Amino acid sequence: MVKYVFKRIGLAVVSAGIIMTMLFVLIRMLPNPVVQVTGGYAQQLEDMRRAWGYYDPLIVQYGIFLKNIFTGFDWGFCTTVGTFLQPVTEYLVSKLPATLYVNICSLIFSIPMGIIFGVIAAIFKNKWQDQLINVFIMVFISIPSFVYAVLLQYWVGFKLGWAPLVMKSGTDYFTWSMFHSAIMPILALSFSTIAGDMRMIRAELSETLTSEYMLLARTKGLTRAQATMRHAFRNSLVPILPSFMADVIYVISGSLIIEQIFAVPGIGKTYLASITMRDYSVFLAISMFYVAIGLTAGILFDLSYGIIDPRIRMGGDKTNEL
Repeated sequence: MVKYVFKRIGLAVVSAGIIMTMLFVLIRMLPNPVVQVTGGYAQQLEDMRRAWGYYDPLIVQYGIFLKNIFTGFDWGFCTTVGTFLQPVTEYLVSKLPATLYVNICSLIFSIPMGIIFGVIAAIFKNKWQDQLINVFIMVFISIPSFVYAVLLQYWVGFKLGWAPLVMKSGTDYFTWSMFHSAIMPILALSFSTIAGDMRMIRAELSETLTSEYMLLARTKGLTRAQATMRHAFRNSLVPILPSFMADVIYVISGSLIIEQIFAVPGIGKTYLASITMRDYSVFLAISMFYVAIGLTAGILFDLSYGIIDPRIRMGGDKTNEL
């Protein structure tokens, strides 16, 4: 297991390095949109460019870039997004709380709902409760999240007036006004997660409920509810818990489209703004942020199987022949 962990971490570092190199080269080949700056900022911008090697060969620029990252975690400066010449890391840290707020609230709501309705669907398999839940699963897995985000915004926000159309700005995250303004993006992010969790739990629990040891548990005097919760539900969580762990990791990644629709001042909305406004330093920093999240989630997703079920060993040798 230890060997496998180091192997996966090494491959993740190599993958991140390749992706970062490709992004850096492609971005530096694009024209810089900041060509004319007047006033006191002109000299500051020129100093910044020279410090980052903008007039040097590409290999020198990349060396300066890597040096700044590894020595001071400095990803550059903002040009068209955020405050002019503001450090990128400082700007992105200010955007992260809004993304965390919306996604954490979404997980707190969606994971319990997915578990509850998944268990109900498995217990009442092929009955009307199961059929109704299956309709919900098919609808919210098939339809993209931005479609029902727009429907929520139109019907709940505009027609009924139950919630604001967009999320309010500010840092008062523990107030009712902030939560009220974030209800619709939270719901929009929750529907697909609830549907996916329900589908997995229903499939795993339905298979577990028909196993032989469940019949033995019933013959020992346990009620159906006791046998389901003590044995079937716990065993069915082995292949499901890794997906919950991945959901937690992806909390900080945000949602590009949802944040844009509801004007959530988070990482996702900033990423789209960096693309449309051609702020290449912000774009590169957020791109690597997403790459790091994806690689970390993949490693933890695989390792969690061995942690949850010790019988599973990742990357082990082949079974010895008898």
